[in-house]
This record gives sequence, structure tokens and C-alpha cells, in this order.
Amino acid sequence: MAPAPARSRRPLRLSGALILLPLLLSYPVLARPAPPPPDSALREHGRQLEAVPEAAASEPEVPRRAAARGRPRCGVPDLPPGLRLQNRQKRFVLSGGRWEKVHLTYRILRFPWQLLKEQVRQMMAEALGVWSSVTPLTFTEVQEGRADIMIDFTRYRHGDNLPFDGPGGILAHAFFPKTHREGDVHFDYDETWTIGNNLGTDLLQVAAHEFGHVLGLQHSTEAKALMSPFYTFRYPLSLSPDDRRGIQHLYGQRLAPQPGPETPPAPGPAGPRSRAPPTPRPGDTDTNEISLEPDACDTDFDAAATIRGELFFFKSGFVWRLRGGRLQPGYPALASRHWQGLPASLDAAFEDPEGNIWFFQGSQYWVYAGEQRLLGPAPLSDLGLASPGVQAALAWGTARSKIYFFHGGSYWRFRTSTRRVDSPSPRRTTDWRGVPAEISAAFQDSHGYAYFLHGGQYWKFDPVKVRVLEGFPRSIGQDFFGCAGPAPLASNAFL
Repeated sequence: MAPAPARSRRPLRLSGALILLPLLLSYPVLARPAPPPPDSALREHGRQLEAVPEAAASEPEVPRRAAARGRPRCGVPDLPPGLRLQNRQKRFVLSGGRWEKVHLTYRILRFPWQLLKEQVRQMMAEALGVWSSVTPLTFTEVQEGRADIMIDFTRYRHGDNLPFDGPGGILAHAFFPKTHREGDVHFDYDETWTIGNNLGTDLLQVAAHEFGHVLGLQHSTEAKALMSPFYTFRYPLSLSPDDRRGIQHLYGQRLAPQPGPETPPAPGPAGPRSRAPPTPRPGDTDTNEISLEPDACDTDFDAAATIRGELFFFKSGFVWRLRGGRLQPGYPALASRHWQGLPASLDAAFEDPEGNIWFFQGSQYWVYAGEQRLLGPAPLSDLGLASPGVQAALAWGTARSKIYFFHGGSYWRFRTSTRRVDSPSPRRTTDWRGVPAEISAAFQDSHGYAYFLHGGQYWKFDPVKVRVLEGFPRSIGQDFFGCAGPAPLASNAFL
């Protein structure tokens, strides 16, 4: 869920004409050898909010430069030092462009996994409200089609030559008006986004900063300005006098009383716009990591598990997260986003009665408490297993107290209290009447039914009759992901 640099603290004077930036956004973020020299903003002890043109990397004062390395910051490049050293009258800096209208629309494409969708919507509205409160600007959310401002949570290389770098470092970036992707705002999905605290990265503050760029403001040389490139947790969120002067220079002051916002035109062919092609969607060729996501409608999942009351499917390093039978925003995502240190693919997973999450791959296993790794990789032999691996794991019964491992038509009862299987000699899967001999994944729903997966199908097992229900197997893609095909029966849905 993008909820302070300059070489001198002296004011910056700009000529009356707007500064026209070169195509700074064409610089790949990760290609720069070093961050720019730190300045007064770093002495605020804030975390950095992207690397900058190479000219900045040649500046002296190496010890101060080192102090900035690795601190979170905004991913929009700063002005080249030569431009920053020109006349000194104002500190706010303009990008050279502005919107030619004041009633703008915005749309959120994908959401961070840590926050509820409505929380993210509220933070975006509040962040935009910081700017509309002092100008005639209005912002209206739309949920389909093109909008003036397109907001997305994405990761690493995502099609704009400004790749993200994982947790920390670059938090977000945005594109100025009058540029090839005007209005696009990208947040690093791999950050720990929070609201109203500094336990992670505060979404509201980063979003408000990035929206300043979308409206035409460059980074400010004022350390305490919202448009400083360095992230510092401050509450309550407000504009500095420098931020206010900058945005009002572009759009004027808010008049009181302010007339109500006009109904924005519906996105579409109402008129030409100077924008980039539509923001890439999954499957587009320029979204490297997204294009590799398996298709839930046409895949055989490696593992599945009920974790904290939610259903997780795993395939080729990706995870799908379903809550109340609905795929959550931002998914599929890399499983390593939740559980760092996991291998690229998994064989099985389950949550034990204590709430620890177990993962299996090949002859090894891992144990996590939430997202914190407690153990692993460790050999399966520690659990009393001599088999080549665990193909499926089922936490079954009241409080998930009965754990079963499956492999090649055999199964073992496992006890978390002793961390050993009851016997190294397995029993036959035929004890589970109607379940196929080969199982790729298994889990239990909130009503006590067990689900066994193989290929693109699943079998639903009745704990009372101790057999598979009639009418199975059924399609995983159709019943769990709404893929094309016959409508699933309500009694088969996972709740």
C-alpha cells in the first residue's frame, strides 16, 4: 500500500519560466552506482523516500554519501545538481508540466496484501485531499476504464524502466504531467505498508508525496517539505508552506466557498490525451515478473493450505489467497513476499494447532510463525520419514489436531507434539474412500470437509460418512476461481 536533498540550506531562486526537466525518468533506477550526496534532508534523521543521474554520483563528500545508502526514498529522480544551484528564491521545484483541468479521476488497479481494500481507498482519497484542500483541484475515483491518475502496487521490473528493489530502498515513483506516462503512480508491493504508524512504511505519507509529482511538483530542497525525497514518518500529515506555494503556483488557491466538483467525464474516447499506452495488465509482454504468473484456470497446484482461516494455493513460487471464497486483491503474488527463504516451488503446506505454518519441498521442510522463519531448511528424516518427500499435508479434525502426510498412494499420521510420525511404515490411501491414489494437495474447510487435489480437479471428503461426496471430482478453476465452465454448485464452494 508510494501510508528530505540539496547541497545547501540556502533558498533556491528560479526564473519566472518553469524548469523543463530532461527525460530523467529514462534512467534505470538500479543502474546508478551510488545515491546522491546527502544534504540537509539527511540530517533530519529520516529514512530516504531512486538513484539519480550519474552527475550526482560524482559529487564529493563520500562519508555523507554513505550515510544515505539503503534508506527508503521516493523513486522519482532529483534535479541534476547544476539546476539546483541556479538562483535561490524559492525552494519548491516544478516539473515543467501541469494538468490543463482541475477535475481529475483516479483508479486503483491492485492493492497491497497487508491492508484491506477499503483502507487503501481511504488513504488514497486522504492523500489527494491534502492537495485539493488548498487548490481548486478535485479527485473522483473510478473503478473501470482509463483514469487521469492510474495507481498500482507492483514489484521489481514492471514495464517502465524504473524497477523496484524489494523491501526498503525505493518506495514508489510517479510520472509528471506532459510526460509519456503522465498520471501513473507505482508503489513497491514488497514494502510493509502500514497506516498511521512507523512499524512499516506509512501509505498515506508516501501516497501524498507521489501525488505531488503527478500534479507537477519535483522534489523540494526544503528538508521538512512533503515533497522532500526522503521518507520521514510524521503525523499529522500536512503540507509545508513550501509545498503549498508550489502547488498553488501551478493551480491557484482554493476559493471559499468552493463550488461542488463537476461530474468528471467518463473515461473513454471523449477526447485525445497525451498519455502512454494503457498501464500493463497481467500477460502483457513488458511486465516481466507478472507475465510469468501461472493461470489459475489452467494449472495443477503444487500445494494448498488453510492458514488463519484463509485458503492459500501455491504454484511455481506464487500464491493465491482466498478469503470468504473470493480471491484477494494483489494476488497471485510471490510466496516469498510472505515467507522469505522458501524455495521457488513447494510440495505441501499446512498450519498446525499452534498456528505455525509448515512447508515441504523435496527432502526438506520449513516452519514459520506467521511470516517469521523458526526452522529450516531441515531434513524430513528429523520427522521420522524416510520417503523421498511429502506430496500433500492435511491438518484435519477439531482444531486441526490430526496431521496426515501423503505420498504416492501412502499416508502417515504426524504428531506436532513429538514432531514425529506415528510409524515409519505408511498406510494405504485407500483408507480414504473415493480419494485418488495420487494427491498433490489437501486442506480442510471451516465445516470440517477435507479437500484433495490432483491435476486440475478436487475431491470433497465427508468427515461423517468418511468417504468422498457424490458428484466429484470437480474443477478447481471453476469452483474456486470462477473460470469459464459450468457454474459450480453452492454446496461445493469453500466457505
